[in-house]
Amino acid sequence: MFANKTLLITGGTGSFGNAVLRRFLNSDIAEIRIFSRDEKKQDDMRKKYNNSKLKLHIGDVRDLDSVRTATRGVDYVFHAAALKQVPSCEFYPLQAVKTNVLGTNNVLEAAIEHGVKKVICLSTDKAVYPINAMGISKAMMEKVVFAKSRESGHTCLCVTRYGNVMASRGSVIPLFVEQVRAGIPLTITDPDMTRFMMTLDDAVDLVLYAFENGKNGDIFVQKAPAATINILCNALTDILQKPHHEINVIGTRHGEKLFEALLSREEMVVAEDFGGYFRIIPDLRDLNYGKFIDQGETKISDSIDYNSHNTSRLDINGMKDLLMKLDFMQAIVRGEQVSAEE
Repeated sequence: MFANKTLLITGGTGSFGNAVLRRFLNSDIAEIRIFSRDEKKQDDMRKKYNNSKLKLHIGDVRDLDSVRTATRGVDYVFHAAALKQVPSCEFYPLQAVKTNVLGTNNVLEAAIEHGVKKVICLSTDKAVYPINAMGISKAMMEKVVFAKSRESGHTCLCVTRYGNVMASRGSVIPLFVEQVRAGIPLTITDPDMTRFMMTLDDAVDLVLYAFENGKNGDIFVQKAPAATINILCNALTDILQKPHHEINVIGTRHGEKLFEALLSREEMVVAEDFGGYFRIIPDLRDLNYGKFIDQGETKISDSIDYNSHNTSRLDINGMKDLLMKLDFMQAIVRGEQVSAEE
């Protein structure tokens, strides 16, 4: 479906953008446009990939005109631009709204205006039952996508929702590796806290699955195993041959949950099981208020959500196997000095 087509990646200098770029660059795609506001990272990408298919656009999703310019002549859009750090969004919630909600609306407006075939927007498990500003802004982003999908014409709008992407920038695994190498205690919030575990390749597979199979308003979720933070720490210290490394439990931080959910119980009622993925079909109810006020749904009462406590749970060996799939961890074991996955 991508042969001789043009793909735009917003926020394309981040972990996801680089991973998608690497997957497509040597395919028969005609052009990949990277749209971001970071000129330094764009210059790094230009030098690193040195490929004529790669086109770099400076701009900000908050600026509709710059998004329009980048979207002209595009066939597909992968929307990854976001503010995603929980603490920074807590301190600056309006900035999260401007990028994650209004910025997404700009991307969708431009895509519909220019007749883009399909847009895939990245969301997160923190959008399900959100308790922090980042999750709330991503939940609102999803609502914007659904609302736009009702009037998007020939442009198909979909969402992919993912859990923790291991060793991506800002994730905890590179921090733990640094702490072990520096000989300082690992700082963990709660040893029983669980998180979904996905590799960057898994996350890209989810996006490609949505591109190939998504219909207007769909959400796609990849089934993923989870692990406790304690299991993750023990697996890491075993791999690094420091099995008795000291661990400090510092307590749950502001905005953190004991576990994350990838599907709410309301979504599980309508979710379709595709083996490795769930597809959540859009809620197409109109403004018939009876459906919201005086009509109920018994299935919801009997349903449970899909969360990191009730998904398949990794033991230490399973966690070690998953960690060793990462290029980052393979390089660490070889003794190389590497940063988080780009």
